[in-house]
Amino acid sequence: MSEMLFSLILFVIVATITPGGATTLATASGTQFGFRRSVPLLGGIAIGLASLSAIAAAGLAGLLHAVPALQLIMKVGGSAYLLWLAWKIASSGAPNANAKTSQSPTSFVGGALLLWLNPKGWAMALGAAASFAALTPNPLRLAAILGSAFGIAAIVSLVLWCMAGVVLSRALRTERHWRIANVTLAVLLALSIVPIWMD
Repeated sequence: MSEMLFSLILFVIVATITPGGATTLATASGTQFGFRRSVPLLGGIAIGLASLSAIAAAGLAGLLHAVPALQLIMKVGGSAYLLWLAWKIASSGAPNANAKTSQSPTSFVGGALLLWLNPKGWAMALGAAASFAALTPNPLRLAAILGSAFGIAAIVSLVLWCMAGVVLSRALRTERHWRIANVTLAVLLALSIVPIWMD
C-alpha cells in the first residue's frame, strides 16, 4: 500500500508540474497580472482538476466512453476555449499600458472550465483512477484520495508556475519585450491543443 501511495504522489507531481495548458495560463497570468490577482484562476484550475479526478475515480466519467459524441464536443469546445485564451494573451500588452483597455485575469470559473473542457485532463484523470483503483475498494474513498492528491499537487505546481511568470515580468522592460513574451506564451497555450487531437 505504501508503495502504491508513493507511486500516486509521484504521478500527481509529474502530471501537474509538467508544462501544459494550465501551467502556461498560470505563467501568463502571473506575468500579466501578478500573483495576487491570479489567485482565483489558480484556485479554479486546482478545484477543476481535483473535482475531475474525484468524479473519474467515482466512476461517473464512464459516460464519456459510452457516448463518443461527447468526446468530440469536448474536444471542439476545449480547443475553442484554449484558442480564445491564447488570443487574449497574445493581444494584451504590458500591464496598464493602455488605460482604455480594462484587462482582467481569467476567473475562477474560467480556470475550472480549462480542466473540465479538456479531454487530455479527462484522460489523465481516468488513467489515474484505473491505475490506483487498488488503493481502496470504495469508489467514494478513492475519489477523496485522488481529488485531494491532485488538488494539492495542482496548487503547489500552479503557484510555482505563476511565480515564474511574476519573475519573468520583472525582466520585461519594453513594449517589444512584452509583445514577444505574450505571443510566446499564447503560442505555447495554443500548441497545448495538439495532444488533444492526437488521440
